[in-house]
Amino acid sequence: MAPTTRFTSHDDVTIAYETFGDLATGEPLLLVQGLDFQMVWWPDALCELLVDSGFAVVRFDHRDAGLSTHFASSRRQSPWRALLGRTAPAYTGDDMLDDIEAVLDAAGWPSAHVLGISMGAGLAQATALLRPARVRSLTSCAGLPVTTPAWRRLTYVRFGVFRRMARLGDPTTRDEAIAVLVEIWRALSSPAHPFPEKWAREVAAVSHDRAARDPRTAPRQLAATARLALPPLSSIRVPTLVVAGEDDPLIKASGARDTARQIPGATLRTYPEMGHTLPEHVWPAVVGELRELADRARASA
Repeated sequence: MAPTTRFTSHDDVTIAYETFGDLATGEPLLLVQGLDFQMVWWPDALCELLVDSGFAVVRFDHRDAGLSTHFASSRRQSPWRALLGRTAPAYTGDDMLDDIEAVLDAAGWPSAHVLGISMGAGLAQATALLRPARVRSLTSCAGLPVTTPAWRRLTYVRFGVFRRMARLGDPTTRDEAIAVLVEIWRALSSPAHPFPEKWAREVAAVSHDRAARDPRTAPRQLAATARLALPPLSSIRVPTLVVAGEDDPLIKASGARDTARQIPGATLRTYPEMGHTLPEHVWPAVVGELRELADRARASA
């Protein structure tokens, strides 16, 4: 049964979210998606597996994506200038952290275990740094140290995937738009593991029909997150898991190693045949790690 989409608002922004499991009795787990991806790219089956492991799960659309409030730019901006903090932001990284807190409040959760992937890994780290009372444990997946200066973040990036995406062009029809989303997901996936073509096409269709992709969203989100003022990662005190794919075509393994090295007591786990996504074959291992992390957090509370 498909989850029901709910909405919560704060200031002038509305954030869409969905839930799995019993929010009152399950252990709270918030999933934070990556740059310009809607929450539906967290697979339903993974969410259900997490529920089976004792969690209640909430996923949400970032502002500027999916069914949440969208913003506007007068022209398409360079994502590289945005990443380097050279673009005036439409909103701030702190605004995006406020969105996370609004979702936690809507779920009735004073705090939660937080799992973020890609850009979401950075937002999860930032939440643990700036809103520590809201985070029971932190899982940073396919990310890099969010406290790294903007210009240094480029040293963690593999640029070949961008050349591949640049060849996709701008779609003009629904079918073309869905095909572009599938190819973006393929470009981020491990080339060593079979690509989930059927699932990716189904989710791409759902994603497009919820809200067509706006190429200006990614620069706006990058501009926001590039300007977060943060203390060092060494100030994080919650149990932390850092997850990375050994075949990540976007972020070098040093991104995960440096993140884990800077957070006291962090556990680093890397998985073969995993790229910049969480493929199904790693779910049992990752869910097991999340369960152990949550148990450790409870024991240390």
